[in-house]
Amino acid sequence: MEVYIPSFRYEESDLERGYTVFKIEVLMNGRKHFVEKRYSEFHALHKKLKKCIKTPEIPSKHVRNWVPKVLEQRRQGLETYLQAVILENEELPKLFLDFLNVRHLPSLPKTESCGSFDETESEESSKLSHQPVLLFLRDPYVLPAASDFPNVVIEGVLHGIFYPHPQPR
Repeated sequence: MEVYIPSFRYEESDLERGYTVFKIEVLMNGRKHFVEKRYSEFHALHKKLKKCIKTPEIPSKHVRNWVPKVLEQRRQGLETYLQAVILENEELPKLFLDFLNVRHLPSLPKTESCGSFDETESEESSKLSHQPVLLFLRDPYVLPAASDFPNVVIEGVLHGIFYPHPQPR
């Protein structure tokens, strides 16, 4: 998984003073999607993550002025923060994946230990509507040769790709 924060924008509001929204780009399994979050959401995530994993420093909550240079520094700091969480943790907590709107399987180990980013989410809504038939936790094409299961499926797929038609003799 890779994350970047390519941009931010300032939102005006009638009910409160303006705020900044950060656009997060998430690349996972060859797919890209975007999520927009305010700094307060990053701060709430950080407070919850601290309880269950080692977290890097997050940029300061208090900013003296909202000039573009200061906001750019905050953008870079938040991007570095997200990337460090990914690099420093072999298994990412469910609440981190929820924050980035990344699909996950609730049955994977350690993902439940931190809970959900949205604490009101019910147990039912996090369950899959179907059960996977086969789940590869790693890419089957780069698995070591001595694996626990026969390579019949992989060999069949590779044979179908490279030798789609029987060769005449």
